[in-house]
Amino acid sequence: MDLVIRGARVVDGTGGPSYTADVGVHGGRIADIGRIRSGGRHTVDAHGLALAPGFVDMHAHSDLALIRDPDHSAKAAQGVTLEVLGQDGLSYAPVDDRTLAGVRAAVTGWNGPGDDVEFTWRDVAGYLDRLDRTGIAVNAAYLVPQGTVRAYALGWDGRPAGPAELDRMRALVAEGLAQGAVGMSSGLTYTPGMYASGAELTELCRVVAAYGGYYCPHHRSYGRGALDAYAEVIGLAREAGCALHLAHATMNFGENAGRAPELLALLDRALADGADITLDSYPYTPGCTTLVALLPGWAGEGGPEAVLARLRDDAEAERIRYALEVTGSDGCHGVPVDWPAIEISGTADPALGAYVGTRLRDWDAARRLLLADRLGPTVLQHVGHEENVRTIMRHRVHTGGSDGILQGAKPHPRAYGTFPHYLGHYVRELGVLSLEECVAHLAGRPAARLRLPDRGLVRTGHRADLVLFDPDTVAAGSTYENPRVLPAGIPHVLIDGRFVMRDGRRTDALAGRPVRRTPYRGR
Repeated sequence: MDLVIRGARVVDGTGGPSYTADVGVHGGRIADIGRIRSGGRHTVDAHGLALAPGFVDMHAHSDLALIRDPDHSAKAAQGVTLEVLGQDGLSYAPVDDRTLAGVRAAVTGWNGPGDDVEFTWRDVAGYLDRLDRTGIAVNAAYLVPQGTVRAYALGWDGRPAGPAELDRMRALVAEGLAQGAVGMSSGLTYTPGMYASGAELTELCRVVAAYGGYYCPHHRSYGRGALDAYAEVIGLAREAGCALHLAHATMNFGENAGRAPELLALLDRALADGADITLDSYPYTPGCTTLVALLPGWAGEGGPEAVLARLRDDAEAERIRYALEVTGSDGCHGVPVDWPAIEISGTADPALGAYVGTRLRDWDAARRLLLADRLGPTVLQHVGHEENVRTIMRHRVHTGGSDGILQGAKPHPRAYGTFPHYLGHYVRELGVLSLEECVAHLAGRPAARLRLPDRGLVRTGHRADLVLFDPDTVAAGSTYENPRVLPAGIPHVLIDGRFVMRDGRRTDALAGRPVRRTPYRGR
């Protein structure tokens, strides 16, 4: 036996009662559970600690962070052993040179400009191969990003796709799934993905369904019209026969205070009728996005350089202001923007760091910053409701996702704190979930959504992706004032039986690998 963990409180990921047992690990897998009389090459005394399957971050923005930061303690220290990348319809594969340049500019606020990364890949297989060659801190799965696919097939134009362009998008999605992606994401408040009609999305979801993947939409509104937006993606996924996972599912802005039960009623009706649906959420009220994402969709036509040109033009800038402040732009979920609710969390240009932590006063200030930072600012949007957060996390198909943006001088604390915040604040302090229920939400249910038969549970034969934590002390260290603080109460994290965290410190192990769910042959 390589490792024997003695006397742990096993919280196995099923949601069933926890129990005390020894757990043996050999060859990267769980070899025995019970009373283990023999010793191992290594032993951990786990009395007083809970042993759970490694946590799955169902909504991560670590697409470049895994390459540029081998340490990646932001996630490893939380007990995260698998992240799902390619979120919100925008990521770095599949691309050609033209598409890559536009995507890099569009998501600078999420991942930085990427000047420190050599973009040697162009397809999904190449990106996953790069993660293999680099060696990564935690495992990673990938979603084909629909917005990137649309940019590849027809650019950043806000028009319907023609038949040949739709065929090209189908082929790109199929290719990405065949190369190892687990599904498809979209960002329907982000350009160019937002330009797709429901019919176009349905056709792409038919491809996803044929490969056994799932569709993960950031839908068209989390504010005014949120329920209609949820109903749209539920309807089109059902028409396509495709599994559906609702990204960062919440109900934000004043219009939706206390309305989470209406969302869950919509969800329950579809589940009762046989739909295959799950969702994820983060345990915080503010959202986090890029400042440019709040602009109306028409302002994004033509890509990032066209946006900058419109911002420089006084007449066009006034049109944008009117959409933001009066009518409510689609980028801001149909709700007129509340500038003081928007806090700058990061800039691409370090010389603009004085803006970080400040609130925007008005459109003029936002316009100046967008131009100075070339669309790079990241923002916190203080528009959520605690009652909605608690109601949604209780649902039986709920999973955990950080939506953690690691870029910026003062990122959202969810990037470093989501999983211990669930365990410490919402389990121990508030009792919103039991410990056993919460671990099922954070490990067992996500692995089932990803259709990974040997992950997500403490079970003999499963991969030894494990986290040991103290239920009495586990807590997020990150706060809005100091968001990069690592959590407390999580001493050990293992991936494939190798310690990535030991005694609360990051080891030098790069035990993570890309998780390719579909058949794949390396190059």
